[in-house]
Order: sequence, then C-alpha cells, then structure tokens
Amino acid sequence: MSEVYQQAEELLNDVFAASGFDLRATQLEVDSQTRIIEVDGSDAPLLRNESGELLDSLESLINQIFSRSLHAGERIVCDVGGFRALREAELRAMARHAAERVRTSGLPFTFGAMNANERRVIHVSLADEADLSTESVGEGNARRLMISKKAATT
Repeated sequence: MSEVYQQAEELLNDVFAASGFDLRATQLEVDSQTRIIEVDGSDAPLLRNESGELLDSLESLINQIFSRSLHAGERIVCDVGGFRALREAELRAMARHAAERVRTSGLPFTFGAMNANERRVIHVSLADEADLSTESVGEGNARRLMISKKAATT
C-alpha cells in the first residue's frame, strides 16, 4: 500500500512544481494502518482557506485517481499543518453545542452545507446520544446534517 501513497506523493509534487506553488507533499506513516500525505510550504495557507475547501478538493482528486489501487473503504488523507485534527475538534465542539441546543429548545438544528467527511465526524460524535438522532439531508454540494430529538417511545 505504501507504493500507492508514494505515487500519490509524486503526483502531487509534480502538480505543485508545474503550477509554480511553493508546496511539497510528504508521506507520513501515523501507524501501521494509517498514512497521511502532509503538504507544507510557503503557499500552504492557501489550502486551509474557506474551511479547507482547496485541501478537500485536492484530496478528492487524489482519491479518484488512485481509487482502484486502494482497498475497499480506504482513502488517502491529505493534511496541512494539522488542519484535519483541528477541524475535527472544531466539528466535535459544534456537534456538542448543537446537541445541547436541540435538547434545550426541542427543535431540530441543521448545519450549513458540509462535505461527507465533516458530516461523518458529527454523526460519529453524537452516535451514542440516546435522545438524539442525526440525519444527512439535501443533495450534492448542498448536503447538510440535521440533529433532532428522538420521539419518546412508550
């Protein structure tokens, strides 16, 4: 599997060099099951703008290119300066806040449009909350996540 990551790293570095961006991709092994392609350089802040929209697009493109070489359910993760971990912590905090709001008001709460990875973080964060349910609603890029109270059962 490291060969796929090596190819992805090389492709990204070729794209960065051809585009004139000061960016460099490096393959990092987090543990035996997880690898991340870390991107660094003076242009790295561009990838974090707009909640990491460009980073998400880059990651999506790399995964589409190498999808046939990956095992089922496996994805290549691209990160910039720990942005993914920071964003995940932010989403978990948002989930807790929204959950309390739903409990207090009794009204559903719908987040703005989110990508699949962000919706998954919130779904997982609230999965053990017996009184709440989460549901993805909408289509395509407008897909959102809604938190609501579960109906009381008798």
